[in-house]
Amino acid sequence: MVDGELPVQDSGPAPYRPCIVIPFYRHEGAIADTIERLKPFGLSCWIVDDGSGEPSRDVLHTIAQREANWVRLTSYAKNRGKGEAVMTGFREAHAAGFTHVVQIDADGQHDASDLPRLLSVSRAQPQALVTGIPVYDQSVPRARLYGRYLTHVLVWVHTLSLQIRDSMCGFRVYPVDTALAVWNQGRVGRRMEFDTEIMVRMFWRGVPVRSVPTRVTYPADGVSHFHMVRENLRLAWMHLRLLAGMCLRLPRLLWLLWRRPA
Repeated sequence: MVDGELPVQDSGPAPYRPCIVIPFYRHEGAIADTIERLKPFGLSCWIVDDGSGEPSRDVLHTIAQREANWVRLTSYAKNRGKGEAVMTGFREAHAAGFTHVVQIDADGQHDASDLPRLLSVSRAQPQALVTGIPVYDQSVPRARLYGRYLTHVLVWVHTLSLQIRDSMCGFRVYPVDTALAVWNQGRVGRRMEFDTEIMVRMFWRGVPVRSVPTRVTYPADGVSHFHMVRENLRLAWMHLRLLAGMCLRLPRLLWLLWRRPA
């Protein structure tokens, strides 16, 4: 079925209705291929254009018209950040009755063929946040790879847990209600820090995190919007916020650590 809806029965578990949300910012050269690779899965999809302007606008409108039976397009006039784009898609998906959202980046880095594996884990544990664990090829920039390891260590400190094996992968499946509840508290960063911060804050809320290996490729002609100084400052401020939050939650985190089976 186009919208990913499962048959609703009179008894048994609540329906599981997944869809896709793609935050988009100036990846007009990759988005058509990303959409083509997602199409066979029969899920509704929201593309949220985060103020890309031309020529992205024409490319997105062409896709939305051609794939009108399953692709919906929402556009901002000005850039607001990845987090805002993702959560706009979440609100629209929630209003349409979807229970879970697959977040995937627009730039073609993620292997869409791994989507059924993430959804399988999510269906079995619908309360969990299911995230990809990148399996890189030789295309990965070394500086980005080493920077991720530093973030991994800091996240383990923030959570006093190794459950979050990778907090930066943008290919994941969220339970919509819980993600919106965490977002609406107003403490999650709106830009590049979004992926890590919302995952840590959902973990603090008691959401289990499950990981699925997924292949990640950096295209030779890929476009990166990561500004080294600005984004690293944002990430540093995020980690300071999370460290403060961890200290406030320290008794509860220690209690959960003590209760965890050996």
